[in-house]
Amino acid sequence: MRAYRSGLRQRGVAVVTALLLTTLAIAIVASLFWQQQVQVRSMENQRLHLQTKWILRGALDWASLVLRQDAYTSNYTSLDQVWATPLAETRLDQYIERERVAGETFDASLSGNIIDATSRYNLGNLAKDRMKNPEQVRIFGRLLDNLRVDARLAERVANFVAQGQQAPAVVDPPAGGSTTTGQPQPVPPTAGVPIPLLQPDDLLAVQGFTPEIMAKLRPFLIVLPGPELTPLNVNTVPAELLSALVPDMSLSEANSLVARRKTAAWREKIAFTSQVSHGDKVEDTAFNVKSDWFIVQSRIRLDRAALNAESLIQRRGIVGGGTQVIWTRQN
Repeated sequence: MRAYRSGLRQRGVAVVTALLLTTLAIAIVASLFWQQQVQVRSMENQRLHLQTKWILRGALDWASLVLRQDAYTSNYTSLDQVWATPLAETRLDQYIERERVAGETFDASLSGNIIDATSRYNLGNLAKDRMKNPEQVRIFGRLLDNLRVDARLAERVANFVAQGQQAPAVVDPPAGGSTTTGQPQPVPPTAGVPIPLLQPDDLLAVQGFTPEIMAKLRPFLIVLPGPELTPLNVNTVPAELLSALVPDMSLSEANSLVARRKTAAWREKIAFTSQVSHGDKVEDTAFNVKSDWFIVQSRIRLDRAALNAESLIQRRGIVGGGTQVIWTRQN
């Protein structure tokens, strides 16, 4: 009887051991399948990411072509030209190489638009070589006033921009001991390494700026590379900036001009100054009717991948020709 019970116990232990080994084997196999599935999904994500990059590259090539063609055919830049026409959502399903699965819904689309970057105020205009530009400070102050923001912040922003710039080269005074008494002096640098202004949101580091104020200002501001003064394009600026550009121009008058230019853009600078009241008070270097900087906004959807990108393109004149992508920011 004892031998019979011992045999039953041994058989029970064997069954439990077999069940445990089977469970362990199943867990190992399931883990291997899961790891393989993760690797496959990772490869698919990499492929989708690479394909979105190529689509973005194609979109920038298309935008560059449009901008080059516009430069050849027109000596001014306005919102009624081809470059200003948004690209509606365009299906790309048939152009994407991939294995087709029956009953699968695969979405691939591209949309976007081009914005004249000089329709926004370049914060870099406020200073050069740590020297503030008084006229540009006044223009920026009038813009703040039009947007119902404290205009006194213009001086703080100009100081912030100047402090982030490299110091100008020191020039020995000429013989005779003449000095620069009475001349504008560079803004003193802050302690440490100068921090250049790279994007409008950097203004949050300036005392007095809040996220609410930046929400108002962001559509009207940009930071363009290079030390040169960037003129505003009067054919594309919004009414708030047009009013800020021209001294003593009311916002209502600026709105009337914006409505008028839809049917008759200014093709020469003299046409603008002659048709606008107080146009003789506008500095010639502060405005233009043609643009060299553009922002290309691209929206790409590819299956479960999505890419929103913003690129800055510089267009050079017909002499030398061509366009150049300066930077691309993605999210």
